[in-house]
Amino acid sequence: MKDGVNGIALGVFIFFFLAVTVMGFLAARWRRAENEATLDEWGLGGRSFGTWVTWFLLGGDLYTAYTFVAVPAAIYAAGASGFFAVPYTILVYPLIFTFLPRLWSVSHKHGYVTTSDFVRGRFGSKGLSLAVAVTGILATMPYIALQLVGIQAVLDVMGVGGGENTNWFVKDLPLLIAFAVLAAYTYSSGLRAPALIAFVKDGLIYLVIAVAIIYIPIKLGGFDDIFASAQDKFTKAGAGGLAPAAAGQWGYATLALGSALALFMYPHSITATLSSRSREVIRRNTTILPLYSLMLGLLALLGFMAIAAGVKVDNGQLAIPQLFENMFPDWFAGVAFAAIGIGALVPAAIMSIAAANLFTRNIYKDFLKPDATPEQETKVSKLVSLLVKVGALAFVLTMDKTVAINFQLLGGIWILQTMPALVGGLFTRWFHRWALIAGWAAGMIYGTAAAYGVASPTQKHFGGSSKEIPGLGEIGYIGLTAFVLNVVVVVVLTFVLNAVKAPVGTDETSPGDYTGDVGDPGVQEKLPPATAGAPGGH
Repeated sequence: MKDGVNGIALGVFIFFFLAVTVMGFLAARWRRAENEATLDEWGLGGRSFGTWVTWFLLGGDLYTAYTFVAVPAAIYAAGASGFFAVPYTILVYPLIFTFLPRLWSVSHKHGYVTTSDFVRGRFGSKGLSLAVAVTGILATMPYIALQLVGIQAVLDVMGVGGGENTNWFVKDLPLLIAFAVLAAYTYSSGLRAPALIAFVKDGLIYLVIAVAIIYIPIKLGGFDDIFASAQDKFTKAGAGGLAPAAAGQWGYATLALGSALALFMYPHSITATLSSRSREVIRRNTTILPLYSLMLGLLALLGFMAIAAGVKVDNGQLAIPQLFENMFPDWFAGVAFAAIGIGALVPAAIMSIAAANLFTRNIYKDFLKPDATPEQETKVSKLVSLLVKVGALAFVLTMDKTVAINFQLLGGIWILQTMPALVGGLFTRWFHRWALIAGWAAGMIYGTAAAYGVASPTQKHFGGSSKEIPGLGEIGYIGLTAFVLNVVVVVVLTFVLNAVKAPVGTDETSPGDYTGDVGDPGVQEKLPPATAGAPGGH
């Protein structure tokens, strides 16, 4: 690590940060509606985004700063097992092709803003809706915190904030400023801000990866030398080489599958999806989003490059920023750091909006103020989005970073337990609402307890997300095991509850609602009063 502040890199970083800040505030005027005081406008961008805006928004949402830092860091620390992120992002797109268009159609028809809105309407259960909303908020909070971890890694490498003995306020002031600005333009512009900034974020990331994958190997003697260095490291460490041992293959496969199932259960993924202007936009995006998986595969190789370049860091999250500083000219290191920093701002904005929408629609409106007007909903959502960011910031500044990572592991386990209600509900009404609540509770309790019992060399609890699968004796992803338990409980109890004719609740949807698109007769007329006629809605 270079001594002192890298002034040139910092200057380039600040330039791009100021540029996206201006874009964030100007986004309030982009596609401006006559009435902006609705969640459709502030929280979903007026449901008006086309194919390319949606593609950049979803890419900016799913491929975050933490992805940029953590995926190659996993390769740097553990070898090829860190590549699980590549197959899971390939698996996810055929999966979402089957259900996201259906979710868009029914949400478009009924004015649903969140997944909990749909669950409540489909099963007639505020309790189930509340469970999905609380799970979404819990899973999102540490995810936002991890974006801060990504920014902190960049700031540390640039030498900003002083050393460990520096006054805490001075040390964390750059981070405080970054998220104060983020909070301001998110409050002002809503989802339009990250949608516009995502163009810059993704453009910078593609540029940095394209340069890195050519320039760094040339400096290191080619990929043969890079892989040889990595092979040597893991062989000496007793890992047997780059590939995971046979004992780790179940863990690799179940983590990839479980992560694929969970990715589009996250509220921010759904928020970006529902901002699209048509069902066809969603279908097209599921076919072109795999381009990001190609980018992710190349990005992961940076972990091996860091090994070959002799990068030595105590915190693995610093490995890639340190690689950039060591290998790139200062000015281009600044571009790379800006890509990571902006890559944190975009998803953090979307995540805070998604969590705020869940609170507003499915806690505030359903349980605290049922007669809330669209204007009141929007005001509450704006305020909650600020509180969510403050909470994530406090989380990072006051707790060990590994705690944030562990809670993110829990977040993946938790959010997967909402899949039976959401995806199951999109295709069938057979599942009983009480069975879905019981299955959700079983999965949450088992998943949390199992993760609590996982130790690591540095931690007694929450030391990982894999554990022995009951009955199989293989090590696998806890989230997937909990999900299987969840589904078994749902199916068994549904048979029982249907047999005793337990009340099933009212389904406010109809079969045609799941296949409609823009311009279909009756779509606008059937929207509820709070959203019908909202400018920008369809």
